[in-house]
Amino acid sequence: MASKVEVKNLLEAGVHFGHLTRKWNPNMAPYIYMERNGIHVINLYKTVAKLDEANEALKKISASGRKILFVATKKQAKDIVAEKVANVNMPYITERWPGGMLTNFVTIRKAVKKMASIDRMKKDGTFNTLSKKERLQVDRLRAKLEKNLGSISEMTRLPGAIFIVDTMREHIAVKEAQKLNIPIFAMVDTNSDPRPIDYIIPSNDDAGKSIEAIMTSVTEAVAEGLAERKADKQGDKETPKAKAAPAPKTEEKAKEATPAPAATEKKETPKKEKTAKVEADDLTKIEGVGPKAAEAMVAAGIATYADLAKAEAGNIKSILTEASPRLAHLEPASWPKQAKMAADGKWDELKEWQDNAKGGVEDSEE
Repeated sequence: MASKVEVKNLLEAGVHFGHLTRKWNPNMAPYIYMERNGIHVINLYKTVAKLDEANEALKKISASGRKILFVATKKQAKDIVAEKVANVNMPYITERWPGGMLTNFVTIRKAVKKMASIDRMKKDGTFNTLSKKERLQVDRLRAKLEKNLGSISEMTRLPGAIFIVDTMREHIAVKEAQKLNIPIFAMVDTNSDPRPIDYIIPSNDDAGKSIEAIMTSVTEAVAEGLAERKADKQGDKETPKAKAAPAPKTEEKAKEATPAPAATEKKETPKKEKTAKVEADDLTKIEGVGPKAAEAMVAAGIATYADLAKAEAGNIKSILTEASPRLAHLEPASWPKQAKMAADGKWDELKEWQDNAKGGVEDSEE
């Protein structure tokens, strides 16, 4: 279990220090405790509450098998984020944000594949056939790609969420994630606008100790989600053996006790088990569906891939809008199509579709 963050720990790390009062963003007013010596002080009780909420959502996303992209290009944060995130095997950007990283993901993947092709050239000996000048150029290109994109080489599809340190500095990343309906988690200081962020963590995003305190808590939650996913996979492998053992006992009891009610009870139990499995469908595997959108649909009775496949885009849009105004911008036109592939077990086909589509939106150009 991830250790729960306490106000005392955040206070010692300086998470409560905001910016100068003249640089504040009025939308951060609900998270500001007071003003002292011309500096805003963040309410750490609200920080803890928001951090717990963000950690719970991040744990669910990592448990579902989706990647979480971490973005931190400022000097104070890049080394801390790279170290913490590498431990949980998640992609991260700590150099500059490549424009179109999310909205033009297909092109970014081509650059990553170019890096892989250079590695193959070195392995099969093709690289040695090049002239000295060409080898030097290829090596420089490989080093540049590794520096900018090496940490996302394993990210073969759009991430399930994006975590940002300093939303003002990474405003392009925020806009791209918004456009593609990717849930945004962020450390938000008193000079930033919290409105575009889905899960805000009011905190000092300039001090190294503050960033390390928040990142430690966040990566622990991600690691916990990954551990749950691993445990579930192992449990799925063991369930057939567990079911095989009690089967003879139930048959013997059925032969000894012939009354009809007992038989009906035994017929009903597998049905209950089936419904439990059906309810476990993870709707966030549909491109464009975040944790909050999934919760809204489940509350409205759309709990499985089959339910979503039958639903109309207009009805889904109404459900999302009624659940929260912040979900009104989502475009669910492709969700039933994706859900149909998931319900039919066509995961490879779904993955290929999601890799080619942009944020779950098909290109209309034909």
